[in-house]
Amino acid sequence: MDDEYAKLIRRMNPPRVVIDNDSCEDATVIQVDSVNKHGILLEVVQVLTDLNLVITKAYISSDGGWFMDVFNVIDHDGNKIIDVEVINHIRITLESDAFFVPSLRGSVGLMPSEEHTSIELTGTDRPGLLSEVCAVLADLHCNVVNAEIWTHNARAAAVVHVTDDDTGCAIDDPKRLSTIKELLCNILKGNNDLKTAKMTLSPPGLTHRERRLHQIMLADRDYEKVDKSERGRIDDKSSRPHVTIFDCIEKDYTVITMRSKDRPKLLFDIVCTLTDMQYVVFHGVVHTVGMEAYQEYYIRHVDGVPICSEAERERVMQCLEAAIERRASEGMELELFTEDRVGLLSDITRIFRENSLCIKRAEISTKGGKAKNTFYVTDVSGNPVDPKTIDSIRGQIGPSILHAKMNYSPSPNPPQEKKVSYLFGNFFKVRNFQNLKLIRSYS
Repeated sequence: MDDEYAKLIRRMNPPRVVIDNDSCEDATVIQVDSVNKHGILLEVVQVLTDLNLVITKAYISSDGGWFMDVFNVIDHDGNKIIDVEVINHIRITLESDAFFVPSLRGSVGLMPSEEHTSIELTGTDRPGLLSEVCAVLADLHCNVVNAEIWTHNARAAAVVHVTDDDTGCAIDDPKRLSTIKELLCNILKGNNDLKTAKMTLSPPGLTHRERRLHQIMLADRDYEKVDKSERGRIDDKSSRPHVTIFDCIEKDYTVITMRSKDRPKLLFDIVCTLTDMQYVVFHGVVHTVGMEAYQEYYIRHVDGVPICSEAERERVMQCLEAAIERRASEGMELELFTEDRVGLLSDITRIFRENSLCIKRAEISTKGGKAKNTFYVTDVSGNPVDPKTIDSIRGQIGPSILHAKMNYSPSPNPPQEKKVSYLFGNFFKVRNFQNLKLIRSYS
């Protein structure tokens, strides 16, 4: 009965998306108004990040039964969004009835497919791990068509899509799948894995791949402190995210403020983690200054209760810091673009391993017979790679096939706490819909 009532409310108040290229000088402003529901903020942010749009500012309000968001977005070249197809896709997707069907929660941007077998991996990170996994898959006549690999706090997680070498289709033979699982689990366990290594076969398309990686690593408790010797090197504390949590005086909210280096998909990673930890964002502001991002959220648990214990507060802080760090572009970025072939990934990762490179994160994709792979690498100690080593590897693979660029951005001076508190200002002193004027001036 409640679902039917919710459908009626949505039909009476259909979602509205306004895309404005005139009111802001350096960004496209996207405003989304709709009936509120749990998880809607994540779904909207997911649509934008799946289009590789960069969110430079955001204003979030979902108190009561209505949801209203304003985003300032640019493309990866720093320009406004002028592509008519992209603009229409955003509007049609966010205004469609299907977007609000509960069964599609968490699946925006990745629809079901019968063309591949989806494998999820979890284990202890170590140099050469990805190479060993790829070698096993190649020996078992599995072709990797898409994959994403993350490492954090000595843990590794991956979502890999494979097909049969001969048929080019998904692998569905139970005996063969059992063999794949057994061999991969043996590799993931390593010599002294104190945590359980896992390999599962998941139905494709049920959960957005990057959200699934967050869920896997959260469940694997990668946010817990590890011995510094396991991390390979001592982290630079000045570059780590800074998260604070305190109680809101005016309202019964928990306030979370975050300060970190800015990067693409940062907002998605934060909102994804809060949503999967069963917290609701009622109000929030995101703002970037140069290379640094400031975020402020007013949240409660889904049961309506704010954070009420020191243990919960500490866990939320650790989980948000981990969510930011998982996708941080550690090391040198190597991009490979070439004709796809069976065993290509196995050969490439073997060359990396033989040259003592450690893969910290990787994105693997194939389309139209072409392979586009991006690797973030360090040496085995977690330090920057010697340029001579990269030159040698490019010589083996092909200079026109493998391109390298150093990811380096100077760490800005840590801002004072008062610079964060201005984000909301006197929000709770003005509580009628005239607040929309603030949004326009903010953008």
